[in-house]
Order: sequence, then C-alpha cells, then structure tokens
Amino acid sequence: MTFPASPPSGSAGPVGYCGRFAPSPTGPLHFGSLVAALGSCLEARRQGGLWRVRMEDVDLPRCRPGADRLILSTLEAFGFVWDGAVLYQTTRNEAYRAALERLQADGAVFPCACTRRELADSALAPDGAHLYPGTCRHGLPQGRVARAWRLAVPDTTITFDDAVQGPQRQNLAREAGDFVLLRADGLFAYQLAVVVDDAAQGISHVVRGADLLDSTPRQILLQHLLGYPTPAYAHLPVVVNAAGEKLSKQTLATPVDPSRPVPALIAALAFLGQQPPAELAEAKLAEVWQWALAHWRLEQVPHRRSVPAPEYAGQTTKAFLSLPRLM
Repeated sequence: MTFPASPPSGSAGPVGYCGRFAPSPTGPLHFGSLVAALGSCLEARRQGGLWRVRMEDVDLPRCRPGADRLILSTLEAFGFVWDGAVLYQTTRNEAYRAALERLQADGAVFPCACTRRELADSALAPDGAHLYPGTCRHGLPQGRVARAWRLAVPDTTITFDDAVQGPQRQNLAREAGDFVLLRADGLFAYQLAVVVDDAAQGISHVVRGADLLDSTPRQILLQHLLGYPTPAYAHLPVVVNAAGEKLSKQTLATPVDPSRPVPALIAALAFLGQQPPAELAEAKLAEVWQWALAHWRLEQVPHRRSVPAPEYAGQTTKAFLSLPRLM
C-alpha cells in the first residue's frame, strides 16, 4: 500500500482545498525538492484535499531531457500519489498567450526593446534581478523594435499573510519594477505561466519554498488584473548548503536515492519541524506515511526563510532525529 492515498471522490476538503507540487525538470529530485513536495502533499492530504503535480518546463533552455520522468519515478518510489494527470507548461502556450492578449487589451503591458546589457547598470531588486528603469514604458525609443513585453507595475503595495513566514508587504514599483511576461526569446515568463496554471488547475493553497516568497506579490497583482482568485500561501524554509546556497542543480545538490526512501523522508519530516520518533527509523515506507499524515502540523514548520541541509549522505536515520527544532 502506498501513501498518501487520494481523498474519496468528491472530497476535496471543507473549502475545496487543492494544492500542488511544481518542480522544474532541470535535474533529478534532491533533498530540497523533496522537502517542498512532502510539505505541500502532507498539508493537502491533512486538509482532505487534492494534490496535483505540474512540470514547470516553460524555461526550455534550463530543462534537461528525461528529468521530468526521473522526478516522477522518484516521487512514486517515495510513495507520493497525485491527483489527475501531470500538467506540462510546454503544452500551455495558447493559454498564456490568451492571458497576455487580455492584458494588452487592458493597456496593462507594454513592449520593451531593452537588452540585458542595457539594463546591467540599473538598481537591483531584493531577489537580485535588475529593476527596470522604465525606458520603454511610454513608448519604444525611435528606431527600436520590441524584444519583450513587460507588465506596467503600478506604485502600489501588496500585502498578504503567509501561513509560515507571517505578514508580508512589498511595494512592487520600488522592489520589483516592470517585470517581463513574454521574453525576448519568445518564451513566456514564469510569473505569467504560474498564475495562469494555478487558476486553471483550481489551486486554492500554494505550499512551496521561501525562495519564491518575493515573487508572490507579483503573482497576486497578475491574479487581480486577470480576474483570478488568489490562493492562500505558505512558504517553507529553503534547504541551503554550507555556503548558504539553495540546493539546486547549479550548486551540485546530491539527488535523493529512490532505493532508500525512508531515511530521506524522515530527514525531511525532521527538517520541517515534525519531530518523528526514533522508532520510525525501522518502519516501512507505508508506516512512515501513516505517521506523517497523522502527525503533520503546518504550524510546527520553522518560521525561517532557510535552514541548513542535514548532511544525510552517510549518516544514519537516527542522526536526522536529533536535528534541533528551529522556529
């Protein structure tokens, strides 16, 4: 028997809870991705809701052939069960284009001719991206042609209450700037794609890594402009290495071992502040899921943006259970 099982047909929680895990297929599943998958899945199942999987492969140059199948097979090996078919963003261009055309019709976007080199000296946003200086906001410079489309961000402050990170506040004009929706290479930007797909899939709650916390106000603005509902948000601490870098393909994160799911799942539970008991180290996979579903509490997740990774290669499961609780 594998866990967590889907809720009974017609049961999606008292308020129609629907969550999701949306990895980018840039490489194998690593511990940081496992933490995000586990937290989002457990919260959905704890609420009696649906849990969907979406492949965020809109950024094709970063995607690795076969990584999507590897991620899905690893999730299955770890006992994850999702609802419905996996949605691939590369199949959704028509939906993204329709959303962009709606924003164009409303005068909410503008064409931009600027190159990265031209923007290199502009100020930096909190996420490290360059703040757009408004060069093309009121029209393309003479002799220039459009390379991309940007959202004309109003001078407004977006606030929301994150279930893990607490109250959030961001002035979009000063901290994000006019951001890209259609890139110069013809690909749709992540911010537009994720908003369109969350609405299309009926996502009511987004549980994901805190590396996307600063992107959330941009997504809330797009939801408002497109007439979409805004999900509830919970941003889990990001797993970082000894240098403070997020675990990723770029930082050479070690893939999780699909042949040994129990130690990694227990490590992820401990990382998320769930305090699994020592005897769980000897349990079978289905028993780990049973314990996790019965004891999961989102409020026990550390209220931090990042937490160092447990060095779980070569360690015993017992070592994971001694991780300090961080709030």
